[in-house]
Amino acid sequence: MAERYIELIDGGTAVHPDDLDLIGRHLAPGPGVVLDLGCGPGHLTAHLRSIGVHATGVDLVPEFVDHARSTHPDGRYLLGSIDRLPVPDGVATGILAWYSLIHLPPDRVDDVLAGLRRATVPGGRLVVGFFDGDAVEPFDHKVVTAHRWPVDELAARLDRAGFAEVERQQRPADPAAAIRPHAALAAVAR
Repeated sequence: MAERYIELIDGGTAVHPDDLDLIGRHLAPGPGVVLDLGCGPGHLTAHLRSIGVHATGVDLVPEFVDHARSTHPDGRYLLGSIDRLPVPDGVATGILAWYSLIHLPPDRVDDVLAGLRRATVPGGRLVVGFFDGDAVEPFDHKVVTAHRWPVDELAARLDRAGFAEVERQQRPADPAAAIRPHAALAAVAR
């Protein structure tokens, strides 16, 4: 599925302009490293770098990391997992987890969020994109099972992990375009 996903996503046109604006607003240039966790083919890491962010993409799929390195050679891409970060604690000034938490079983999300908090400096930013829903529930996804999350539920989990919500964004589904309900949260590490 890696090749198909690369074809669908890497052009960057699959990312809504409001999402790019939210990501840029909260992870804009500043000192330090921003991690793009679950970077896929590197399109958002490349976007962050294009606006002056010192971004590093991390993905556990070797084909994605290879593609990102060859397509975006000015970037830095590492093979790694969102639950085993390839960086020491307290080094990230920002983390982008754009549709990467959705693939975790809900009972693992709290531990992963705690790990993201450990990796983030106080005052650092976390931006999370995910499928919105009325309940935490799995659904079939093109790659692997994914989960919908109610925005308030994920915001509460961010809070318990040491992140304070500063902005949220929601868009309804567009059945004609086969687009599911979207949500995003931006938070600051306490």
